[in-house]
Amino acid sequence: MWEIMSKRKKKHQEEHHVDESWLLPYADLLTLLLALFIVLFAMSSVDAVKFQQLSKTFNEVFTGGTGIMEYQSPIQEENTELQDEKNEDKEKEKGAVAALSGNEQNSLDQDQAKEIEALLKARDKEELKQLQDKVNAYIKEKDLKNKLNTSLTDEGLLVTIRDNVLFASGKATIRQEDVQTAKEISDLLVMNPPRNIIISGHTDNVPIKNANFESNWELSVMRAVEFMKILLKNDELNPRWFSAKGFGEFQPAASNDTAQGKARNRRVEILILPRNAG
Repeated sequence: MWEIMSKRKKKHQEEHHVDESWLLPYADLLTLLLALFIVLFAMSSVDAVKFQQLSKTFNEVFTGGTGIMEYQSPIQEENTELQDEKNEDKEKEKGAVAALSGNEQNSLDQDQAKEIEALLKARDKEELKQLQDKVNAYIKEKDLKNKLNTSLTDEGLLVTIRDNVLFASGKATIRQEDVQTAKEISDLLVMNPPRNIIISGHTDNVPIKNANFESNWELSVMRAVEFMKILLKNDELNPRWFSAKGFGEFQPAASNDTAQGKARNRRVEILILPRNAG
């Protein structure tokens, strides 16, 4: 009996062992499923990136933004245009205000500049008037009324010296007895601060031609230069403020038809310029 039961048990165990053979195809099936899941996972990873981009695009489109599809919603576009117009209007308004303020400022600056310029001219003219009074006092003291005279013009203070006060007829060298007069005139020209001074020579229309001068131009220039040399012997005068010109007979002060007119035309002039002269 025991032997029979042992055989049955053994046979049952053998049959049970045969039934476990289904594990092999099951394992193969699991392997295939695992491979399938790996492939699906790999595919899902790629699709996730694309889905993220697509999701971002739809999100920006529906919220009025722009995405990689470069699309802008009509509502946002309209709002943007309205905002741009408002900003443009504000900028124009600011520009107009700035322009108005600038014009007012420029107008104010110009008015102030004109007032300052007028004050400076008035002050400068007063200084020249005081200098004229000083020269006139010298003329009166030396009894040179018929030989020197002054005039205040827009060009400056003009001091006119008849040629016979300083020069012999047809000569450009100052007479020795008149050198002192030239030195005294130089003292009148000392100013602080200094001014530009032009020394000019003039003649009548009588032609001149001698060993020294071939024309009245040359004579007038040399008289101006020689007179300026005497003036600049005064150490208180700076040569940089002086210049000399010769006009010959071409700027007469009177008619050359009379002896008196010719005498007036033979002259040396000292023009003391305003400080604002160019």
